Amino acid sequence: MASPHRSAPAVHVAGTNGKTSTARFVSALVTSHGLVPGLFTSPHLQRLEQRYEVAGEVMTPDDLAAAVGDIAPFVELYEQRNPDGPTYFELTTALAFGWFAERAVDVMVVEVGLGGRLDASNVLDAPVTALTTIGLEHTAWLGDTAAEIAAEKVAVLAPGAALVTGDLEPDALAVAEARVAEQEGSLLRWGADFHPEEEERAVGGWTFGVHGVHETYDRLYLPVHGRHQIHNFAVAVAAVEAFFGRALDPEAVREAAATASLPGRMEVVRHDPPVMLDGAHNPAGMAALGAALREEFPTTTWSLVFGVMSDKDVAAMLTSLDGLVGAGHACAAAGTPRALPAADTAHALVAGLGIPVTVHDSVAAAVAAAAGSGEPVLATGSLYVVGEARTALGIE
Repeated sequence: MASPHRSAPAVHVAGTNGKTSTARFVSALVTSHGLVPGLFTSPHLQRLEQRYEVAGEVMTPDDLAAAVGDIAPFVELYEQRNPDGPTYFELTTALAFGWFAERAVDVMVVEVGLGGRLDASNVLDAPVTALTTIGLEHTAWLGDTAAEIAAEKVAVLAPGAALVTGDLEPDALAVAEARVAEQEGSLLRWGADFHPEEEERAVGGWTFGVHGVHETYDRLYLPVHGRHQIHNFAVAVAAVEAFFGRALDPEAVREAAATASLPGRMEVVRHDPPVMLDGAHNPAGMAALGAALREEFPTTTWSLVFGVMSDKDVAAMLTSLDGLVGAGHACAAAGTPRALPAADTAHALVAGLGIPVTVHDSVAAAVAAAAGSGEPVLATGSLYVVGEARTALGIE
């Protein structure tokens, strides 16, 4: 394909949680500084095209058809040499690089799919990598400890590149520091080199500042729920500072924050009563959701729409929702063999939360039943569930 992944410099975003949000913030910051970014995230919520954006505009169906046509001859050649063919994620990644090269983007912002060392996106030699968080997930592939998982994820760091770390525990940070030394790169650490400050709740979001590597950016407003998103934005600011090698334009940073959009991340899609969608899909993500709900919606009891993948620690996830939900609607995402059956999900909800639970044969049915109760609705447990919930609610 003539190395389309080398057609523009990249910011590579790895980690357990917060990757998509951080990548979207990086893209917004690059856009507000007058450059054209190509953004590749995964998984998509409803349509494959949602994985791909250029300057904030989602790929159209016609663009997707053309991009698939462009890579089809190479896929056929590959399949002639390797009967197993490329994986789904390899195809979506190759499509991203091909489309970004065709669109002549200035910067590629690329989220790692799973892990890092063996991820398809690791063909990049990005001058900047962000490592958002490290948690115990996908242990069958990545390892059983934070250090082992960090080693897999930080393996994407290219020689001489800058690594920007989120708030990592000591074992994971030590692995990151060792990788930076091995690659003769530079390290920008959460807390030591940059951090958010003056965090305050505001109407519909948060106001805060970011003490960056080169400059302090104050009077920022982020119109999203969840204090943890402030932390993701700070990582994005440090990553873009590292990419440019200088301070950013404070007004451009304010614009990027104020126009930020995070579909499926504590996304309130209806009001009175609220309907919230959040793609928390592991214990750490659910802990962030639970903490945010307690902080921002302290008196709300939610009607829970819950579906989860079978390889997750469901009991640990549900611990974070204890006391926040009054009734449960168990479901399973369609089209993925990894989904935990709705009946098993219901048993987990009863055991973990002690709430009345109804089993539904689809996410749409669960959403309809929860919304019909007249109570505030929270749909979570999987990004696949969130995507189906958005479709059921008529949101594109």
